[in-house]
Amino acid sequence: MSSEPQQTLARSASVSGTSLHTGEKVTIKLQPAPVDSGIKFKRRDLQDEPTIDATIANLKTVERATTIGEGSVRVHTVEHILSSLAAMGVDNAIVEMDANEPPIGDGSARPYVELIKKAGVASQETPRRVFDVREPIHVETKSGSLLVVLPDPKFRISCTQAGPDGQFTQFFSTEITPAIYEREIAPARTFVFYEDVQQLMDKNLIKGGSLENAIVIRGDAVLSKEPLRYPDEFVRHKILDIIGDLALFGQRIRGHVIAVKPGHGANAELVRALAREFARFGPILDPKAFSAGEGSLDVNEIMKILPHRYPFLMVDRILRFDGETKCVGLKSVSINEPFFEGHFPGHPVMPGVLQVEAMAQVASILMLKLTQSGSGRLGYFVSADEVKFRKPVFPGDTLIISAELTKTRGKQLAKLKCNCAVNDSIVSECELMLRLLDQ
Repeated sequence: MSSEPQQTLARSASVSGTSLHTGEKVTIKLQPAPVDSGIKFKRRDLQDEPTIDATIANLKTVERATTIGEGSVRVHTVEHILSSLAAMGVDNAIVEMDANEPPIGDGSARPYVELIKKAGVASQETPRRVFDVREPIHVETKSGSLLVVLPDPKFRISCTQAGPDGQFTQFFSTEITPAIYEREIAPARTFVFYEDVQQLMDKNLIKGGSLENAIVIRGDAVLSKEPLRYPDEFVRHKILDIIGDLALFGQRIRGHVIAVKPGHGANAELVRALAREFARFGPILDPKAFSAGEGSLDVNEIMKILPHRYPFLMVDRILRFDGETKCVGLKSVSINEPFFEGHFPGHPVMPGVLQVEAMAQVASILMLKLTQSGSGRLGYFVSADEVKFRKPVFPGDTLIISAELTKTRGKQLAKLKCNCAVNDSIVSECELMLRLLDQ
């Protein structure tokens, strides 16, 4: 989770136009939506007005555009509207349409940015879901696309676009914020190489295409109704598409995307890789996202379960049990901790082994709860694997400690995936094997 609130639209707003590939007239209406609902497309022209969640699970095709669908219902060319909503900070919205494809406008995302600004953006009470990239993630395709995501405190994209034989090779790198997107990315128009036009027409695509909503590149010539809006307009539009396709991930990304010759297919593969990484680690949890209540334990209740006492009790509170397999605890790190006196005097840093101990204590509480064992038993280390210390922990930090059960053997032996986080960032992690034994 993030300390930033989720956002939706303040009110409804609509615009009409022609769709690019089908050439149909279409009206699109943006509507506010509740927290955690994400972006949904509603087909007003169909019976029962079905909705489709804009998620990677619903991706159907990536032929020159991104198409999503559920059952027999489809919505084509969603990347520009998704790009605009994501970059302008909208987490939850309903996109109503009376056709199967949004209007193409001038081939850029600028009309959608103007529509979002017309509707306004409103904060919601629930924290925004953010995925912090912790390790490099990369995908490479047979067509020569290469996409890498690196850890970064902000959301950045660096892109290199190259046409056939390296034609019109361009590079652009930028942080993505609403202001930067509106000024530097949204106005960039879609483009096509002349050699591809006929085959697109043969596939019954670009029926609504014209020089009013696309740039055509023929040899060294650029055919367009108006001059290029930027000298590097092509690579900026590629970044626009990347943002739209990454929106199918469903989580805000804190990381640096480096893309070489991207396309909708490669972008989709990157989203799938991010989804796999998210499933492996799960979200980073913020203490403000929890409220005291059922499932939480204060320090007195913890001491009834664990035999640890000062200075080795490493958990101040259990925030909650998440289902049957996950437990989340908290430790407030104070300068008064006894280990700071001798561990790097003058530069107090919490020892990594004590972070592992904190994870083991939360894991033990989870095991004792699951096995309904009394306080006469204790979880002992069997092994600690994949131990990684990513960032130092200082006095004043609040350590959020997560333990998730991944494998059990009877009621005595268990394997757990654990991590510690500070301010939305993982600081340490490991896989623990614990055995429950009588004290």
